[in-house]
Amino acid sequence: MHELSVAQSILEIVQQHVPEPQAWAVQAVRVRVGRLAGVVTDSLEFCFSAIITDTPWKKAKLDIEEIPTVCLCSDCAGRFAVTDGAFRCPSCGGVNVQLISGTELQVVEIDLAD
Repeated sequence: MHELSVAQSILEIVQQHVPEPQAWAVQAVRVRVGRLAGVVTDSLEFCFSAIITDTPWKKAKLDIEEIPTVCLCSDCAGRFAVTDGAFRCPSCGGVNVQLISGTELQVVEIDLAD
């Protein structure tokens, strides 16, 4: 399961930034996941919950922000969201497009208790 290795990587990032004596303070880990990242967010949440169960970071919750797939048309300079899998500009019909977002997989914030 790909999501298990992603969840393990997220936990490793948290462990690098929050030492074990402060692990109790980790409330949430904010992650940005693009729709083209190849990650099933429900599975990622499940895997993350499973691997932190017996760790000092067990109170952490995964807060996932799903990032839409957005392109920029090189022909008409229009920006558009890709919703149907077609990378074709809805304004001019052009296929000469540049991917702007949708492949992200980033830990962006670790929330700690006061």
